[in-house]
Amino acid sequence: MAETFRADMLQGKVAFVAGASSGINQRIAERLATAGAKVAMISRSEEKIGLAAEKIREQGGDALGMAADVRDYDSVAATLKKARDHYGEIDIVLSGAAGNFVAPALGMSANGFRTVVDIDLNGTFNVLRAAFEHLKKPGASLISITAPQAVKPQIYQAHVCAAKAGVNMLTRCLAMEWGPAGVRVNAVSPGPIGDTEGMARLAPTPEIEANYKAQLALREFGTKDDIADTCLFLCSDAGRYITGTIIDCDGGTALGDASSDALSRPE
Repeated sequence: MAETFRADMLQGKVAFVAGASSGINQRIAERLATAGAKVAMISRSEEKIGLAAEKIREQGGDALGMAADVRDYDSVAATLKKARDHYGEIDIVLSGAAGNFVAPALGMSANGFRTVVDIDLNGTFNVLRAAFEHLKKPGASLISITAPQAVKPQIYQAHVCAAKAGVNMLTRCLAMEWGPAGVRVNAVSPGPIGDTEGMARLAPTPEIEANYKAQLALREFGTKDDIADTCLFLCSDAGRYITGTIIDCDGGTALGDASSDALSRPE
């Protein structure tokens, strides 16, 4: 096993990362490049994705940044074709574009609900479906980024809960359909990750942040590197026999409230 985890473990591989201009997905793209993969990256902002790709190149990696909206299938398909034309068949696909905001169902517009579902669920389908014809088969690894809300109901997150539950089931269905072609399909479910835009929205004050941490089994937020390392494991040879799996990298979030108050018993 020690031989599997080395600096060049993805040497010669081609990766495609959606939503890679910032946050967790940008760190994943950087980690794949550090491990030797050539990385094609997309985001809605041409300027931001260009800067993210340039950062990888400055660090000695090979990256191609392209603008595309995951809600637009044709746009995604066009960038996947460019990636294959530029680098060759694609070994790794990471679908991570997501949207979120805090709102009760009665305070949420139909358009707000639809937008999150369109980015998270429909966007994931668009990326994975459009990628299939460009994949190296057998041997390709597809990874979606989901969330604990997929299995843990949460107030003010009805839109995200619905969208991510769909991502989980889509992951399992595609793993069954595409497994015979030698394509693995998995998902990673991050818990609260510090220094991200999403966490800043969900925990805007020190008091709310402390409350979040008190409920976690590990009592601390994760890091972008935690998620990047999990994805690196999944898409490497170390994960070659794993498919249809949702890996919780969440500090115990999906387990439920592990705070002392929740565990206390009346006298």
